[in-house]
Amino acid sequence: MDKLIAMTVFARVVEARGFSAGARALEMSPSAVSKQIARLEESLGVQLFYRSTRRVTLTEAGRAYHERCIRILDEIADAEAATTALNAEPRGTLRIAATVSFGRVEILPRIDAFMRRHPELSIECELTDRHVDLVEDGIDVAVQWREQVDDPDIVARKLCVNRRIICAAPRYIRHHGMPQRPEDLRAHNCLTLSALDEFNDWAFEDADQGHRVLRVHGNFRANTVDGLYGAALAGLGVARLSTWLVAPDIEAGRLVPVLPDYRHDYSAFYILYPHRRHLSTKVRAFVDFLVDVFTPVPPWEATGGSDDPARAESGQGADD
Repeated sequence: MDKLIAMTVFARVVEARGFSAGARALEMSPSAVSKQIARLEESLGVQLFYRSTRRVTLTEAGRAYHERCIRILDEIADAEAATTALNAEPRGTLRIAATVSFGRVEILPRIDAFMRRHPELSIECELTDRHVDLVEDGIDVAVQWREQVDDPDIVARKLCVNRRIICAAPRYIRHHGMPQRPEDLRAHNCLTLSALDEFNDWAFEDADQGHRVLRVHGNFRANTVDGLYGAALAGLGVARLSTWLVAPDIEAGRLVPVLPDYRHDYSAFYILYPHRRHLSTKVRAFVDFLVDVFTPVPPWEATGGSDDPARAESGQGADD
């Protein structure tokens, strides 16, 4: 018996939660998978699974063995990936997802530079403000808010701080007045995001009342931040938006800051990708590209610099 093959079969059965599903994933027959598991149990002298007509579950010995199998298979996969990546050119289709505004403003303008570096790659891009399930949605790598990072089985790497500012159109303020303290927002029409409830929890902190979170409400909801941005410009209400998105509008007077003494810089953008055991050359290349551009200081915050996507072409990061 090839112990490495048996460990791989065992790990896949656990991941697929069944012999038949594991067999399909491995492109093996169910009987071949059963034989591999039986031989593995015989060689170990333990039972790895409890079997029933409807499901299989790990025994205590099976759980302990699975943890060690995963570590071993990870190390082998990492060694192979590190070796092949030295000469391998990323190719195939890279499926990426990003929040709508950040994808439109900051990522899409840089895709051309990335693809010219890797001409054998094709890109499929989904811009969405909903939570993305990488496995379920077939996404290779995603850029999402901190509020959307909730899967312990996914690698989440911090990309950059996402500072936000509360703002509104001047005509809204003329008609409804300027809030003087966070609690005043309860009497205002706050624009809310339907795709992520946590986005509508606005945090505030001061010396008098300390840290508190207000769940804001209003009569306008949108499924994307771009929708909230357009509604704010149209004078529909008060919105909390990223500084990199609204800075030109505030400078031009199309939007005005609301409660500017309260900072909103606890959020961040994260790169999400599957466990490193599944990290392909194309994903690694795109992750490295984004890190070069946005870390440690994003382009819109670089001293004396401007947010120019052309800088990405030469591989220069925000701290050059």
